[in-house]
Amino acid sequence: MRILVTGGAGYVGSVSVERLLNAGHAVWVLDDTSTGHAQAVPTEARFSRATYADEDPVTRLLVDNSIEAILHCAARSLVGESIRDPAVYYRSNVVGGVALLEAARRAGVERFVFSSTAAVYGVPAVTPITESTPLDPINPYGETKRTFEGALRWYGAAYGLRSIALRYFNVAGASERYGEDHDPETHLIPNILGAVESGRPMTLFGDDYPTPDGTPIRDYIHVEDLADAHLLALQAAGEPIQPGAEPALRLNLGTGLGFSVRQVLSSAETVIGGAVPHTTGPRRVGDPPVLVASAERAREVLGWTPRRGSLAEMIGSAWRWRQAHPGGYGEP
Repeated sequence: MRILVTGGAGYVGSVSVERLLNAGHAVWVLDDTSTGHAQAVPTEARFSRATYADEDPVTRLLVDNSIEAILHCAARSLVGESIRDPAVYYRSNVVGGVALLEAARRAGVERFVFSSTAAVYGVPAVTPITESTPLDPINPYGETKRTFEGALRWYGAAYGLRSIALRYFNVAGASERYGEDHDPETHLIPNILGAVESGRPMTLFGDDYPTPDGTPIRDYIHVEDLADAHLLALQAAGEPIQPGAEPALRLNLGTGLGFSVRQVLSSAETVIGGAVPHTTGPRRVGDPPVLVASAERAREVLGWTPRRGSLAEMIGSAWRWRQAHPGGYGEP
């Protein structure tokens, strides 16, 4: 398959590109590196430093390279930032996303896999969360992801685009080659590891949630398991649509296990063999108390099962990558 990966210079994108290449596919990466790193793009992929929001150039790229499928990993993805400046999120995640869909339509690309998020659910009344759980995002980030999922549905109904939106939860870990290097870093596990390296305390945001230990509970998924799901979804998006079936699927990805922030902290201390310096601060705006997935439908539709589900494995792989890359990707 000839695949375009938007956001392929980012954390999730780079590991997914690596997986697609290892499976024998030809991969093109489109990334403006505003949050990603050119050094995170595998040398075996063809790299264009550009934005997916420019419809005409993207159409030419798709046509000139006979692209057959798109994996759309690029997006603005910081909850707090989305609350402070929702316009940026609507321009990038919705307006830019529709420009990408139009490029795909003009170029005749008929399969599309979208990196969505559990944030589309907001604060669900029941866990584990299934795909039939009502969508009620509580921040602009989740709202823009929900809006783009709606666009995929209508592009499927009107134009025959076959798409799969993967709603995943907290991504963690690293492959041997690629890991997590964000600025600013908002994810729990790299912040824990950064605190150990620097000796500067990291902050636990809130200890008064309605959970057993007062800290938020999340479902964590290893980034390599996510890359496996991206490959399976791209393959499934090329299968014929059965009569009466929707051309746009939505699937949760997760392990079905919830871990609190304090449990993650404790597991990290076990993996590292020492204490993690930390303090406790107020809650972050827009953070739900509990997000845990039911991924049964992904197992049924894609045949996907997470194989690296333990916190120790996720934290251990991230720690090994950081030790091997003390400066991250080392770009100015």
